[in-house]
Amino acid sequence: MGYDVDIKRLGAMAMFDLKGAEVDLSKWCKDHVPAFPDQANTHKQKGDATLLFIGPQRWLLMADLSREAAIETDLKPDQAPPEISIVRVSDTQCFFQITGADADQILSIASPLDVHHSVFPENGATFTEAFGLKALVFRCPDGFWMAVEQSFGDMLNDYLTRAIS
Repeated sequence: MGYDVDIKRLGAMAMFDLKGAEVDLSKWCKDHVPAFPDQANTHKQKGDATLLFIGPQRWLLMADLSREAAIETDLKPDQAPPEISIVRVSDTQCFFQITGADADQILSIASPLDVHHSVFPENGATFTEAFGLKALVFRCPDGFWMAVEQSFGDMLNDYLTRAIS
C-alpha cells in the first residue's frame, strides 16, 4: 500500500537540555529562547528555535545546527547558577521529518502514540516509542518531527522506508 508522505532524514540539530524551575530558567535564558510552553508535552517556536516542554522542570531547546555556537554563547551553560542545568546534547539525536496527508498513519505504524488532534494538539511534543526505540515526536506543519538516539538513525530510516512501501 502506498502512502502520501514525504520522509526526510534531517540529521542532527542544535539541541540543549534545560532543567530547573521555569522561573529560574526564564530569568537566566531571558529572550534567548522562545516563550516557555504553559502545558507539558507541548512546544513553542520563536524564529527557527523551538522549545519543548517534555517533563517536570525539563525542556529541550532546538534550532538549526548552524546556530549551536551562538546559542551556547547566549545561554552560557558553564556559568549557569546551581539551581538550573543547561547541557548541549546536539550530538545525541538524529531527526526525521514526516509530512503529507498520511503522516499520521505512518506515526500509527511506528508508535503507540495517539496523534489525534484531540489528544496530541498542533503544538504537541512528547517522548514515546517508535518501532521499539525511544523517540521524541512533535508536530510540525503538515506532519511530525521524530528523533531517535543518533546510533539508531540508520535503523529508523530503514523502518520508515519499509513502513511506506
